[in-house]
Amino acid sequence: MRCPFCGHAETKVVDSRVTEGQDAIRRRRECLSCQQRFTTYERREEMPLMVLKRNGSVEPFDRGKLLRGLVVATANRNVPVERLEALITEIEAELQNSLNYEVQSRQLGDMVLRRLKDLDKVAYIRFASVYKSFQDLDEFTSELKDLQ
Repeated sequence: MRCPFCGHAETKVVDSRVTEGQDAIRRRRECLSCQQRFTTYERREEMPLMVLKRNGSVEPFDRGKLLRGLVVATANRNVPVERLEALITEIEAELQNSLNYEVQSRQLGDMVLRRLKDLDKVAYIRFASVYKSFQDLDEFTSELKDLQ
């Protein structure tokens, strides 16, 4: 960290505290050359997740869009919205931890289906029917057999 007053490269940390919003660390630093003090903030770098669509377009990951799809898939099922939000958080965390900030829509759909299969089988079939774009009854029946 260079001193903003004299440009010297060495400083020492005098005090560290978490900010009120708990989203950063505030550090008071002192230049080892001119003894001037200054404040820096450290925040976790958030790289936006991008979804690569089948048609080749790219769009930002949208929690709301995924939640709407899951709410439709779980309509009239005993699945609380909080559980759906937790499912999305799990997926988002998995993607962030992979350090790959681009995900193919197919991969994202597969991640959702894996979790829905354990959560609610009817919701799984509903989501799969839209996600996989079943063209006929045979494809739908095949998916049902795989589920059993």
